[in-house]
Amino acid sequence: MTLPRWTAYVALAVLLIMAVSGIPRRRPSDPSLEGAARAARTESRTDTGAEGEGPRLPEARHKRTVVLGIDGLDPDLLSAVMERYPERMAAFRRLAAAGQGVRRLGTSTPPQSPVAWSNFITGRGPGGHGIFDFIHRDPASYAPIGSTVTGAAARSIGLPFTDYQLPRGGGVRSNRSGRAFWTLLKDAGVRADLYRVPIAYPVEASDGVVVPGMLTPALDSPYGLYTVFASDPPANLETSSGRTIPVRPRNNRVVTSLPGPQNAFREGEPRVTTPLTVHLDEVNGVAILEVGGERIVARPGQWTKWVHVSFEMLPAGALSLAGIVRFQLKSLAPEFELYASPINLDPLDPADTISAPADAAARLAKELGGAYYTKGMPEDVGALKDGVFDDAEFMQQVDLVHHENGEVLARALDRWAQDPAGGLLFCYAGTVDLAGHMMWRHSDPVHPYFDPRLAAENSSAWSGRADSTWSEVLDDLYLQMDPLLAMILERVDDDTLVIVMSDHGFAPYRRKFSLNTWLLDTGYLVLKEGRTRELPEGDPRRLDVYIMDAVDWSKTRAYGVGFNGLYLNRVGREAEGIVTESDAPALVAELASKLEALRDDAPGRPWNGAAVVLAADRASAVYRGARVDDAPDLVVGYNAGYGNSDESTQGRIPAAALADNLGGTFNGSHLMHPSVVEGVLLTNGRVANGALTLEDLTATLLRRYGVAPESGMTGRAVVE
Repeated sequence: MTLPRWTAYVALAVLLIMAVSGIPRRRPSDPSLEGAARAARTESRTDTGAEGEGPRLPEARHKRTVVLGIDGLDPDLLSAVMERYPERMAAFRRLAAAGQGVRRLGTSTPPQSPVAWSNFITGRGPGGHGIFDFIHRDPASYAPIGSTVTGAAARSIGLPFTDYQLPRGGGVRSNRSGRAFWTLLKDAGVRADLYRVPIAYPVEASDGVVVPGMLTPALDSPYGLYTVFASDPPANLETSSGRTIPVRPRNNRVVTSLPGPQNAFREGEPRVTTPLTVHLDEVNGVAILEVGGERIVARPGQWTKWVHVSFEMLPAGALSLAGIVRFQLKSLAPEFELYASPINLDPLDPADTISAPADAAARLAKELGGAYYTKGMPEDVGALKDGVFDDAEFMQQVDLVHHENGEVLARALDRWAQDPAGGLLFCYAGTVDLAGHMMWRHSDPVHPYFDPRLAAENSSAWSGRADSTWSEVLDDLYLQMDPLLAMILERVDDDTLVIVMSDHGFAPYRRKFSLNTWLLDTGYLVLKEGRTRELPEGDPRRLDVYIMDAVDWSKTRAYGVGFNGLYLNRVGREAEGIVTESDAPALVAELASKLEALRDDAPGRPWNGAAVVLAADRASAVYRGARVDDAPDLVVGYNAGYGNSDESTQGRIPAAALADNLGGTFNGSHLMHPSVVEGVLLTNGRVANGALTLEDLTATLLRRYGVAPESGMTGRAVVE
């Protein structure tokens, strides 16, 4: 992660004066936090009405609204699960009956979570808020870059006679244009509490509490890196998601260290570590971990509690960064293997602001026993992709996240119910999305990665449902959402507006399309002399081939970066552009026509002859607003079953334009055309006729509190 600016001031004082021994470790001390959990439990009781009536909430200054955002909830899957399990989906059925059933909610173009949630947050489309994909590209280098934050690159000044350096610059700011709707409510004096709201880092304050979720960084990196300590390590010790550290037990003890953040104050920015010692007790079948000043008992297959750890950035404790980590002992003997989660920011002492007000993270952590997942997207899909977790282990970790979400919701509801301010409460659940990405194949017998043996395995230890199998995992993910909604319905009264929404739906992802390879095959992208595309997967000689260094830009007219983005190599925009302004419209039309005509040539397969691309939308046709010039020239909207390969998304050029989607990536997805993966709206309010969009929900919330939309917002109020 990028270090916050305050650390540079500390470093300057320490490194120039070299009086490092006298500076104490910073840690907040707020006695009021100690009673937060107790206060939440004892002060949050609501009165109940007569038998058969709902609760009577205290009179509030502002109308009460609760929004439950469930990432990836699909209208067709939800309706099917409600029909198959009427008793287990009683809360959803109750809300559907109170309103107008399960309504379809139009998603963003493209239907990616950072794009869709930004639509909802700002009440405007991508052309207005400027987030077009998970991944944008730098037109100066053609390299992929993150879409949601931006900032000047840090520069460092070396300090004489030491290997230390002083970082200058750096820091991040939001790349999203348009104020969050809760800041408009704040201006009107309306309280809004938002928990794990996606794409809300850096944090924008409300008149309440904001705890950001998806894309909030970890302490060790933007997305977080797992660590595995193994006595029998694999050949590949490092991936984009994590690393394996070989260890050798001696005298029933492993002495090693846990990697943390990179140290911007040292030349070369090496990773800072903290000591880890593991005592192996094979007689009792446990390991005792010594880390962070604690001794923790770990049992095979079980997760430890959160452990608070510290990483020394400057000598003698002058500057340390606090993190939290939890472990799973995968194997004790005959081989030792220990998994450590990515290092999350410690909410009790975060190195960056991860809530508004700043102490809200610590208050929430105290209520939850001292820690919670602060990293956005806490489900460790990378560990499953890399084979560190099997499916059952991954779902066990998903369950940890799900139960923590339930605890956050319970405490948030209790506070909101007793707050005389009333107002808005938003809570987010992401397990349907991330688990759906990785577990879809088990319910899809025609998926190339379907394994009938795994699909038939008993999953009841995870689902809690007798005789369930992994083939029913999507159903069980949806069933897990009903208690969350039931918790809300039990705590609201008849005057409360309840909304359940999703940012998009879901579909199978069976075939990988590599846009850059297709552009190479069709002559729109040209390689430098002597350069070739990547060798097929599995070839031991295969090396990654990136457009940034392999492409001859003097002959290349188009390239792909991101899950849905196709860019022209434009004169005056790209560093080595060759496509003129006058030639661009015809080239965009030509590319769109060819992509939409593309058919899958797979004789004997169910998808033989299927359209790969449902529609390739011109940015000029689908976007409006001040940020349109930042958009890709074409937004490639894939058909159900298809998506851009991970490799091409990163700016690589794989061997084949089309291939079966096998292991190591998502097998269900929503990175397609928006018409394929619409979202969900359920509410006890009256819904207007016609098509509904995410921006309409933003307009609805503002109108409910009498707040006028800002210029550039595009939605209409649709729920009363």
